[in-house]
Amino acid sequence: MNATPNLQSIQAAEKKLLLNTYERNPILFVSGEGVHLRDENGNDYLDLLSGIGVNGLGYAHPAVEDAIISQSKRLIHTSNLFFHEHTAQLALRLTEITGLNRVFFTNSGTEAWEAALKLARAHAGLLRSKSKVIGTKFLALDHSFHGRTMGSVATTAKDKYREPFMPVMPGVEFVRFNDVADLRAKFSNEICAICIEPIQGEGGIHPVTQEFFAAARALCDSTGALLIADEIQSGMGRTGKWFAYQHYNILPDVTTLAKPIANGIPMGAMLCTNAAAEAITPGMHGTTFGGNPLASAVAIAVIDTIKRDNLLAHINEVGAYFHDQLTQLAKRHDCITDVRGKGLMLGIEINSADLAQRVAAQMLERRIIINRTSETVLRLLPPFLLERQHVDTAIKAFDEIFTAALAGAVPAGDKANG
Repeated sequence: MNATPNLQSIQAAEKKLLLNTYERNPILFVSGEGVHLRDENGNDYLDLLSGIGVNGLGYAHPAVEDAIISQSKRLIHTSNLFFHEHTAQLALRLTEITGLNRVFFTNSGTEAWEAALKLARAHAGLLRSKSKVIGTKFLALDHSFHGRTMGSVATTAKDKYREPFMPVMPGVEFVRFNDVADLRAKFSNEICAICIEPIQGEGGIHPVTQEFFAAARALCDSTGALLIADEIQSGMGRTGKWFAYQHYNILPDVTTLAKPIANGIPMGAMLCTNAAAEAITPGMHGTTFGGNPLASAVAIAVIDTIKRDNLLAHINEVGAYFHDQLTQLAKRHDCITDVRGKGLMLGIEINSADLAQRVAAQMLERRIIINRTSETVLRLLPPFLLERQHVDTAIKAFDEIFTAALAGAVPAGDKANG
């Protein structure tokens, strides 16, 4: 009988067999419960990243487990050539919480974004067929990140994601973040869509301003261009509302979501207005796995659990507490230059990329999982089940690490299990 795989054997196998895309941390996780992950040695880690914003209901949640077990015993996949019972049920829930009318299911966030870009081009084509003057170009924002596929990369501003794959899709121009004058100067009837993350995730947890978002909405309304809100990281309750655009009282024409929608089962969705949906007819776009019975059943369970357990209110309460504690931490440590975000989507700006990297690494040594994005930002995307006691554990660890770092020492610290 083969021995149980351990970290070293898995590392060796992956080095030989996998495409070299990720620099993994040398930890082998084997199980999880609530807001904690457990490694092969039985050590528990407080997860403040939730699989990069995916495990909104944490680990081993009964509602998710029950949905997976129940549906997998009945039907996992057919195809989109036939009906199954969950598609319309899930679509109804999503249209109710977004305020939009039509849904296209995908397997991931980047596929949802590709669908949104294709819809914008198709919608502009439909308008041109009705003698409307509108082009095919996109406006996206500096510091944006929309995914890894070619259309997503083309609308992603960061050079490190674009340059290895040049030339990317043409017809994209970038606007200075939150610069209304630059947005207006670059907008014209050549633009088919404006692409916005209401809160930039990979870009460093930067919210757009009310003025900027409102200007984008007005410009799109003036020509028939689509306003597309990327809610892949900020959506499905993460910010204390179902979608971050709801903090602005601005409804986009299109939104994309993924990450927490099925709590780890691969799934995404694009939603749009009825007017935008008119541009798509059978055969123009499709998906093999998107919206299959298993993923749909789990997504229904996730939405129903968030509603039943009043998790939006909980996210607001614990998120406000976390933000306040981080703000107090910043007053004690000059190296923290900003704390920002909404709900449980928070970022800590550090005045040094090297220090930010060291802090993230030392938090992991204390068995607390965060990550660094945009070089100088510590990103926090914990499960929606986070409690104040977990926040206190994280703040204590941050405080000790920053204190030691500024004193020029490496903190020993007790291992923190939350």
